[in-house]
Amino acid sequence: MLLPKETEFPLIEMNNFYLKVLTLADAEVINNHFSDEHITKYLDIEPCKDIEQAVTIIQYHMEDAGCRWGIFTKEDDTFIGTCGFHYLRNSNNIFTAEIGFDLSRDQWGKGIMFEVLQQIIAFGFTQMGLDVIDATVEQANERSQKLMNKLGFQRASELRENLVYYYLSREKKRINKIR
Repeated sequence: MLLPKETEFPLIEMNNFYLKVLTLADAEVINNHFSDEHITKYLDIEPCKDIEQAVTIIQYHMEDAGCRWGIFTKEDDTFIGTCGFHYLRNSNNIFTAEIGFDLSRDQWGKGIMFEVLQQIIAFGFTQMGLDVIDATVEQANERSQKLMNKLGFQRASELRENLVYYYLSREKKRINKIR
């Protein structure tokens, strides 16, 4: 078993958005979303050129031990991005997953990802039993670095593979709630 708990990845609802696990039925919206080079600029994928590339992205996440949710607006069911956990690992009974996220350009700067990531971070610690959530961010991606700081992630002192490494422990999150 990779995680300390068996995990179901449910629909997660917020005031204005809901998160739904991506399936192959989402290939068209994924293709449209990831065909924007501004969205993929700081991701480890190239912009989608066709629907088959979108299918490959979805299949990767379906076969991964983690989860990738689509972010949809409640108002009109518009797809606006993705988020989730991947690269799950257990080292000396410390369960860690990397968080990943992206958002449609017309939604940038509205605080949406802060709201969404708060929900999935809580899910990761409480439902998945994670001890640590980490993230890697391109050095030039200032928006994501600001978001990691705002969410309480700690920045590692050294780069890893030329990326800025962030981490948040369950214990740190608990301490912050007490304060």
